[in-house]
Amino acid sequence: MVVVGCGGKEQSGEEPSNSEPVNLLANSVWPAENQYAIALQEFADRAEAETDGKVVITVNSGGALGYKGPELLKAVRDNLVPITSMVITQAEGDEKLFGVVSLPFLTRDYEEAKLLSDIARPYFDQASEGKWNQKILFMAPWPPAALWTKNQVDAVDDMKNLKVRTYDKNGALVVESTGGTPYALPFSEVYSSLATGTIDSVITSTPTAVDGKFWEVLDYHAPINITSTLELFTINLDEFNKLDQETQDTLMKISQEIEADMWNKISVYEEEKKQQCNENGITTVEPSDEFMSNLSTLTESIRANWLENEAPPEAKEIVEKFLTEVGR
Repeated sequence: MVVVGCGGKEQSGEEPSNSEPVNLLANSVWPAENQYAIALQEFADRAEAETDGKVVITVNSGGALGYKGPELLKAVRDNLVPITSMVITQAEGDEKLFGVVSLPFLTRDYEEAKLLSDIARPYFDQASEGKWNQKILFMAPWPPAALWTKNQVDAVDDMKNLKVRTYDKNGALVVESTGGTPYALPFSEVYSSLATGTIDSVITSTPTAVDGKFWEVLDYHAPINITSTLELFTINLDEFNKLDQETQDTLMKISQEIEADMWNKISVYEEEKKQQCNENGITTVEPSDEFMSNLSTLTESIRANWLENEAPPEAKEIVEKFLTEVGR
């Protein structure tokens, strides 16, 4: 007998015996060659190898299962898909706490982003398991979100009237604060929307720009690092709890090693993807200190308003601990 965890398929209520492999579906909205889809596949491959075949994970990349980012927290909760990765801030509509990692200009480099992630992790674990019936396997960094445009952007005034695809609420608020119009579009619709003129700009990271072949429809890259985010990899808690302790420990060991590796490689990965964009015709224009200062000042109210009016108490604790650690 094979135990299958995948929502609509038959699933035994019995705990699997040692001879019964547990088959689980895993979801990624990203193309198979994307860093985060690759990480999920690595997790699947290692899980099968290091549990001696007790756990067999089939990865469906490219959004093949039909789920969009904002739907994934609930999809895993309900075991419609047992394992997924998701951009954590796309789940902010369901879990406000997750928005803390993408407050505009809160973190200034990868070291600070890692510190914020480490401080937030226990809070995220508690929310995921206590409210959303899933266990966090690992959290991997995304390169900061840059601005990709048809025309060169050198100042806040140049952002006025832009029609910008954003991937989370904080990015949308930044666009609105500069006089632009944010558009919440799934990644699968970005290229066609650029080609038809529905949007003329995108806030996203370099890997996504490569996945979207932005050089075919856009010309400029401004690495203004508006927000940063994490890719969250989770497993349905009921499925995880069915596994014996040794298997659980093995999966978490694999997760910790993949997470550490992704943090170690992120800056090199970002540079490789930027070079790929440049080689294909995108021009990178480094922002001036004045531009960055103006953006930071402009977004102070976004950070303050979120912390005062929307953030759960845990988010405020996270930010306070973070600012104390970095001396700000």
